[in-house]
Amino acid sequence: MKITEKIKMAVMGLAAVATLGSAALIAPNANAAQDGYGAASKWTTGSSAGTGSGQGSDLMTILQLIINVALGVIGFVAVVMIIMGGIQYTTSSGDAAKVTKAKNTILYGVVGLVIALLAFAIVNFILSNVFNAQ
Repeated sequence: MKITEKIKMAVMGLAAVATLGSAALIAPNANAAQDGYGAASKWTTGSSAGTGSGQGSDLMTILQLIINVALGVIGFVAVVMIIMGGIQYTTSSGDAAKVTKAKNTILYGVVGLVIALLAFAIVNFILSNVFNAQ
């Protein structure tokens, strides 16, 4: 296994651990906000906190949380790929094949980051304007 493959596997492992860790830290706060108890209730807006507004709003809150965490991880991985492409470019020593591979890595990382940001904006727009307009 090449060193770059080992680095990629380590980064993906760290991203998975960060995702699971952030979900474990965020989930209790989401439950506290839904129940209207605890410190997390300050994050709720409007009169829906603790009023039992229904299963649909709870489901949408959980869905939005899961999507935002997933898109955050995708954005993090895209930034890591840009950094890895920069390191590859710096250490290419003028080899044309390595330079091309590094430029492609940077390009795909930037494209992934732009797609993650646009997906985040679109998902949050749709969830806040379409599903909350009751």
